[in-house]
Amino acid sequence: MAPQTRRMTFPNVVIERDTDSEPSSSDEEEEDHEEEEEAKVVDNKNEERMEESLEAKKKGKTPITISLKKVCKVCKKVGHEAGFKGATYIDCPMKPCFLCKMPGHTTMACPHRVATEYGVIPAPRRNTRNPLEYVFERQFRPGVLRIKPAFVIPDKVTCAVIRYHSRRITCLEFHPTSNNLLLSGDKKGQVGVWDFGKVHEKMVYGNIHSCIVNNMRFNPSNDDSVYAASSDGTISCTDLETGISLSLMNLNPDGWQGPSSWRMLYGMDINSEKSLVLVADNFGFLYLVDTRSNNKIGEAILIHKKGSKVVGLHCNPVQPELLLSCGNDHFARLWDLRRMEAGSSLYDLAHKRVVNSAYFSPLSGSKILTTSQDNRLRIWDSIFGDLDSPSREIVHSHDFNRHLTPFKAEWDPKDPSESLAVIGRYISENYNGAALHPIDFIDITTGQLVAEVMDPNITTITPVNKLHPRDDVLASGSSRSLFIWRPKEKSELVEQKVERKIVICDRAEKKRSRKYGNKSDDSDDDKFTSKGKKLKSNKPEWKLTRCSGKVKR
Repeated sequence: MAPQTRRMTFPNVVIERDTDSEPSSSDEEEEDHEEEEEAKVVDNKNEERMEESLEAKKKGKTPITISLKKVCKVCKKVGHEAGFKGATYIDCPMKPCFLCKMPGHTTMACPHRVATEYGVIPAPRRNTRNPLEYVFERQFRPGVLRIKPAFVIPDKVTCAVIRYHSRRITCLEFHPTSNNLLLSGDKKGQVGVWDFGKVHEKMVYGNIHSCIVNNMRFNPSNDDSVYAASSDGTISCTDLETGISLSLMNLNPDGWQGPSSWRMLYGMDINSEKSLVLVADNFGFLYLVDTRSNNKIGEAILIHKKGSKVVGLHCNPVQPELLLSCGNDHFARLWDLRRMEAGSSLYDLAHKRVVNSAYFSPLSGSKILTTSQDNRLRIWDSIFGDLDSPSREIVHSHDFNRHLTPFKAEWDPKDPSESLAVIGRYISENYNGAALHPIDFIDITTGQLVAEVMDPNITTITPVNKLHPRDDVLASGSSRSLFIWRPKEKSELVEQKVERKIVICDRAEKKRSRKYGNKSDDSDDDKFTSKGKKLKSNKPEWKLTRCSGKVKR
């Protein structure tokens, strides 16, 4: 039998615009009959359609033409479709692989999808001859083990709070001394404080910022106060006990004057030795604020390309004078705080696309881990070595949609070998017919996927993940909800004392938003209970507890 070919001509539907005067019912029937005849003529004779459209324009009635062609959402061309359908990704024939960005194969058949360590060169085990690195190894890095211990992976959800925030969660931070206290910021500018040890004890402060909270850091000298940088151009210092907030710096004192002058703060970190809060804006400038006087110091310093966002700042944990920055100009840059001026970076680490995050290793500060929009994790094994090219590149799916919080690979602060990183996955996987987005634990020395943790009830993407600095706990922000993961063995011991609980927040403000027709951009977590009931799982069912709608502010 001869192969069937796709019909290349697609029908067009023409809808005439109504005139200002409403016709009678008999006139409507006549016009409907005429439109049917016109549609047939348009489908067969393109010349007559052009003539009729010109006549219609003269009469003041411009026709609306609706095409029923298949249009690709990736390349915007006609004749095929591409994108996500359920748990599978259909590749565009005009574009390279979505995962590794290389041509010649599809995303489903990508070798990096089968094995994350494909093409990754393991870290070399050699003795260095560099004098600086030798001194660094002897003095600053005695606690880093040469032999990697067994990784402890939090892979079971023990408690959660659903629809906790009114908008999607953008950042998480654990309390420096209270093990069960978790802080979260969202797109609306709210800061939430949740005691996940008691599950029900939580509070949301909605009067701190007017829009996105991009970063939070605790005050090193006071555990009860937290600094936050927001897209409203302010830095706040908030007392967690009273909720009273103090604005340290405001880059938009005259309010909204247009997008060309509106400054937003993204990257932030604290240098405890110099008592400084370092923040960077969307125009490429760095600002210094003294925590003792709560005042800005000096003038702004251009550290990235002018007009580009500086989305990340990180001070070296061993040598606080070293500063690592990253931004939308496709670079991560290494700086010396003792001589900060435009163009004085120590090294410029080039990337192919936007750099979402850049972090020093948590114990020694000798390694660098970056996350770029080209679906690559890049690792530099030594800041004293050759920084012209990364030691390794690991392909991972995190080229995200613009309506998501950017994915950021973060170190495990408890891992003495400095080789474990956690990051959420963008491309969904098919698990028993359900499209789930796992959270990946990756060994950055080999590129191997150590674990992919997921729960059949969590069907939304989880871009914000934070590992506890002292306990085997992972906190995840998925849409407006928070989840706490623990290892299965430890979580079973916890369940003997406290039942596994999920708190669902129904707020009065949500009802008001429905009344006035305002819809949140993150409604995916509403599917949590509905989709979760349809999936088969061997895990015990969560005990759903509905909390009151009152929120303290």
